[in-house]
Amino acid sequence: MHAGSVFSYVPDMSSARGAGVAMIKLFDTVSEIETDSADGKTFSEIGVEGQIRLENVQFRYPTRPTVRVLRGLNLTIERGTYAALVGASGCGKSTVLQLIERFYDPLDGQVLLDGQPIKEYNVQEYRKQIALVSQEPTLYAGTIRFNILLGATKPISEVTQEEIEAACQDANILDFIKSLPDGFETEVGGKGSQLSGGQKQRIAIARALLRKPKVLLLDEATSALDSSSEKIVQEALDKAARGRTTIAIAHRLSTIQNADCMQVLSCVLFVPLTDSYPQLFPQGRPCQRSWYP
Repeated sequence: MHAGSVFSYVPDMSSARGAGVAMIKLFDTVSEIETDSADGKTFSEIGVEGQIRLENVQFRYPTRPTVRVLRGLNLTIERGTYAALVGASGCGKSTVLQLIERFYDPLDGQVLLDGQPIKEYNVQEYRKQIALVSQEPTLYAGTIRFNILLGATKPISEVTQEEIEAACQDANILDFIKSLPDGFETEVGGKGSQLSGGQKQRIAIARALLRKPKVLLLDEATSALDSSSEKIVQEALDKAARGRTTIAIAHRLSTIQNADCMQVLSCVLFVPLTDSYPQLFPQGRPCQRSWYP
């Protein structure tokens, strides 16, 4: 009976072996983008304005080398502007953000910050200038203060209470935190289970703003919220976008109606913009059409 019961664990043994092989392969992988390297330019001697430009960018994901995601994409986002990326699912909007974050390097072309290729910058120093607010914010078991401080680019001991409160004020969450019995020491629970979706999203915005980024990336930051929560979070995002370059991905018109310009990415043959997206330009707002088949 004991010998027979051993065979019931064979599928688990096989899964464990496969997982072990995958882990060893991952550990032995050498990344083309070395995040721990001290090489590259820093921003100690030069200021960051926040202009982002993509020049003739072509890209395929390493796991799908036969599928071309971007074909000669040209895109310019001026400093201090609120730019929206819109288009059908799968047209490469999130890929653009990942290239800007330098999670990947383009196969051809280049991504530039203030006219300089981002490859020339030190990876860690470059990413300190960028903050991301994603669709599903990640909160960890701990206090609100702990989760906000995860966004700091300097030692936690050097972050003042005034800086934390200023970030929360811009994220439209400070009054809510102060209304809690324990304030910033309130436990959020595993994955932020003690908070609502809108509250988690605003804490994620405060965490991003604590970095004082020059470039703010918003990847469908309100798409998972109900209409009432979306309105509150959108007010926080509009406030956070002031004075910095902001790039937002969205499918809802309410999220991008205050954008300075809209970049339309298409996976199909492009048709006249006024026929495709008449609701986006009721007042004739400017738009740059970024097209690739």
